[in-house]
Amino acid sequence: MNMQNMWATHQISNQIDELKNYNLFDSDQVLQEILTRYASQDQRMLSQFANVVGSSEYYEYAELANRHTPELHSFDARGRRIDVLEFHPAWHQWMRLNRQYTVHAYPFLAPQSQSVWVDWAARFFLSGQVECGNLCPNAMTLGSIPLIQSEPELWAKIGSKLLATEYDERDVPISQKKSIWLGMGMTEKQGGSDVRANQTFARPITASGRGQEYFITGHKWFFSAPMSDAHLVVAQTEQDGLACFYVPRWLDDGRKNNVHIQRLKDKVGNRSNSSSEVEFKDAWGILIGEAGRGIPTIIEMANYTRLTCSVGSSAMLRQALVQCIAYTRQRKAFGKYLAEQPLMQAVLVDLALETEAAMQLNFHLAHCYEVEDELAQAWKRIMTPAAKFWICKRTVELTGEAMEVFGGNGYVDTSIMARIFKEAPVNTIWEGSGNVMCLDVLRAIQRDGDSIEILFKSFAAVTVDSPVLQNELQALFKLFSSLNSDDMQFMARSLVSRLVILAQAVLLKQYAPTFVSDAFIQSRYSEFYGRVVGMLDPKHVDVEKLLARALAT
Repeated sequence: MNMQNMWATHQISNQIDELKNYNLFDSDQVLQEILTRYASQDQRMLSQFANVVGSSEYYEYAELANRHTPELHSFDARGRRIDVLEFHPAWHQWMRLNRQYTVHAYPFLAPQSQSVWVDWAARFFLSGQVECGNLCPNAMTLGSIPLIQSEPELWAKIGSKLLATEYDERDVPISQKKSIWLGMGMTEKQGGSDVRANQTFARPITASGRGQEYFITGHKWFFSAPMSDAHLVVAQTEQDGLACFYVPRWLDDGRKNNVHIQRLKDKVGNRSNSSSEVEFKDAWGILIGEAGRGIPTIIEMANYTRLTCSVGSSAMLRQALVQCIAYTRQRKAFGKYLAEQPLMQAVLVDLALETEAAMQLNFHLAHCYEVEDELAQAWKRIMTPAAKFWICKRTVELTGEAMEVFGGNGYVDTSIMARIFKEAPVNTIWEGSGNVMCLDVLRAIQRDGDSIEILFKSFAAVTVDSPVLQNELQALFKLFSSLNSDDMQFMARSLVSRLVILAQAVLLKQYAPTFVSDAFIQSRYSEFYGRVVGMLDPKHVDVEKLLARALAT
């Protein structure tokens, strides 16, 4: 007996590492087509960014940032309140990278063009495939910029630091920083999504109204990214009702503002990012927007952050799909590679169809943020909450399917599949739960009845040669036109789901190859759709073309 092999009980074979060290952009044919369609001039830069994001180094940073979660230090050694948040260096690497590539502000920094929001969405989409948690402060900073721009005095003070591309991790007053982040605080214990039930109170220091100083007292049950340099906060006022306030972390005189972090939330996913519960004890703030219009003001920010939720969920779908295809092309079972086995092919193809449909919808929505015509406005107002509802919710289910492809290895907590699976639900909840999104779609349609007609007319022009889509279009329009308010609310999830699938089918028919759109339409309008992933008719699916399109080798 060879004594050296005496304790070697097995040889490691047929174990496949997760895919790393690849270019997320160059391997994504769908993304390249989308950017070309919208005349992007930024593809070389995006490829460079994607090469960094896809490196082993940044996959490792992502794993470390989620394993070593933020720590709150409420007091120093002598009992003084400091509320310092400590992050692992890997978190700062991701924040620095995204700041460098303007994930936080690209539409407001780049020369105005027809692709500026599409190019931003590509950045967000690429980064979110590997580390999702740091997208929260990037999203909120992005959404806050238009609000701050509407306040000339405040913008003159902090605007350049919001746009800056140099990362500054120091916890010091804004006057001393090279760049800053903004967060938001709306949710309270008693109200949740019902922001009108907020009890946090703001009283004017001298005069009241826009641009005036207030002291704010109360609490926020969820206060996103408390390490941010300032937050936009909704609070009640005595004379004007709800208003929106800019509340910095530090005061100009070098003292910490009276925003006390009570604890960090111990979340299911989104572990790298800090979320907190805070109390305001005469915290200093400035009223922004019109007095009494706090909700419309903060909702303007939410219109952007809802788009980030949907794009971020598409990023998770894309990464899950890529990892599944790469794994099954190398892993063998029952004498063949998994990717060669018909039942696995059905699952992979269905994941590919869902991922491309989500991408086409999100990038078209991003394009609509660049356009001012009636059709673009209808897309933005109706389809942004609709896309957030459907794509974020589907991502929860489909990441579970993707994890199953890896078997037990996918369920191990050090796997990127497990991390994506635990991350997925946050986007269904943040910026409004599924029910809130569906109600928002109904409100948009009820407030502007022309918008749904404009949207459906554009659909009709594409679906004219598809009886299946024409029938669905007519049926949906009839429902939206005839249901009373209570019945429409009761059916809202069904209506919004059908609306999104129809919009995705229209976009695929308009822009994707026929073998993609035909497979999507046949499967999504099959009686079996939605029960489980992979219920496809092989007569309508070109497996080889669909999987080759999904991940270039």
